[in-house]
Amino acid sequence: MRAEHSSPTPAAAAVDQKLPLPRCAALGLQHVLVMYAGTVAVPLIVGGALGLSKADIAFLINADLLAAGIATLIQALGLWRFGIRMPVMMGVTFAAVGPMIAIGVDPSLGLPAIYGATIVAGIFGMLIAPLMGRLLGVFPPLVTGTVITLIGVSLMGVAINWAGGGQPSSMQMVEGVQHAVFNPDYGDPAKLAIAAMVLAVVIAISRYGRGLIANIAVLLGIVVGVVVSLLLGRMSFDGLNDAPWLALTTPFHFGLPTFHFSAVISMCIVMMITLVESTGMFLALGAITGRPMTPDLLTRGLRADGLGTVIGGVFNTFPYTSFSQNVGLVTVTGVRSRYVAVAGGLILIALALVPKLAHVVASVPSFVLGGAGIVMFGMVAATGVRILGSIDFGANRHALYVIAISIGLGLIPTLSPTLFQHLPAWTHPITHSGIVLGTVAAVLLNLFYNGMMSRERSMQLAAGTAHSAE
Repeated sequence: MRAEHSSPTPAAAAVDQKLPLPRCAALGLQHVLVMYAGTVAVPLIVGGALGLSKADIAFLINADLLAAGIATLIQALGLWRFGIRMPVMMGVTFAAVGPMIAIGVDPSLGLPAIYGATIVAGIFGMLIAPLMGRLLGVFPPLVTGTVITLIGVSLMGVAINWAGGGQPSSMQMVEGVQHAVFNPDYGDPAKLAIAAMVLAVVIAISRYGRGLIANIAVLLGIVVGVVVSLLLGRMSFDGLNDAPWLALTTPFHFGLPTFHFSAVISMCIVMMITLVESTGMFLALGAITGRPMTPDLLTRGLRADGLGTVIGGVFNTFPYTSFSQNVGLVTVTGVRSRYVAVAGGLILIALALVPKLAHVVASVPSFVLGGAGIVMFGMVAATGVRILGSIDFGANRHALYVIAISIGLGLIPTLSPTLFQHLPAWTHPITHSGIVLGTVAAVLLNLFYNGMMSRERSMQLAAGTAHSAE
């Protein structure tokens, strides 16, 4: 840290540059727009999977924006020994979606167990932050690429069901017995057509758009889908008039958190995945901004990830990590000032105070989100494939075994949800989450075939992995 501030390079000094307020606000808004669709996707996915009402999903969205804004301010401004003090935007990690749904759908667990596990995982993240340099050897690109690919592939089922207009069937009680009831509206051609139109708009904007327009192609595709749905009478704003214009997100809105061993273990595994992702992003950001990434600086950034996750659990939301698309935006714009991220964090907090806006987002038809979801979740999988593409399969002849077996095991909960139904209930948060199963398999198989990678080599590869993910 001392050497970092003694003779900073011009690029490194730009990190602490305070820009004129109008420019800083505009650039902060650009960061928010780039991350917005991905930020609200997780509460929409989890809320829908758990059968929450539109009002509760809107509350989750507000809570998500608030916690994301607070976590971003801690990262960019710094708070005691927390925060990397670089242009970092924080958002909910997709790695947590599968495990959270596995916990939430269990009748004996639910949302309080998700939040209890999230809080413990955040504390766990803060404790192991100083050790991440050594733990990186457990997560080489072979493991991280496999896990990220699995996350994207697992989430693709969500996007497909969104495009179809919901779930193909639902469980209903008939004479005291649960039966699967088919949804006759699932796959309605009109819904599929709107989902396909949204996908086509995203493709067209990403191909012909420039600058900010290209960067927010997914968000613009959703906007076009919303307009078409409104014109066709396929979107309802029921309950919007009852939502206040301004309101504060209250802690423990869904009840006090509960703590269950298997749920905590699964979320701690997710926490390790997010810390590995963040490490790569921080190393890449250090290279982009010209500010050398010291062990102390890296630890501060990872501690903030853990603290952000604790804040998420307290304010009814989920684990947080640095958003790679925003790191990429720093490269695109060339603006390295951390105060741009501060402006973005303040904008997120301001948006979190407007329940009507969250209610509008919660009212977006699932088939509109389906077209965008195929892109968002497909990009997650494609990022994993890109990371795996950096591996020399000729030199590592066991790499294919690690990938094949890990993805095969990780897809079990998606392809056969009832395979582990007879195992004890306490195992379900682990056995019903493909991401947890796949991660454990990838780590153990890699250690078995390849052993532990050195700290220096793993740090180099983490930075290269982050660059390839942008």
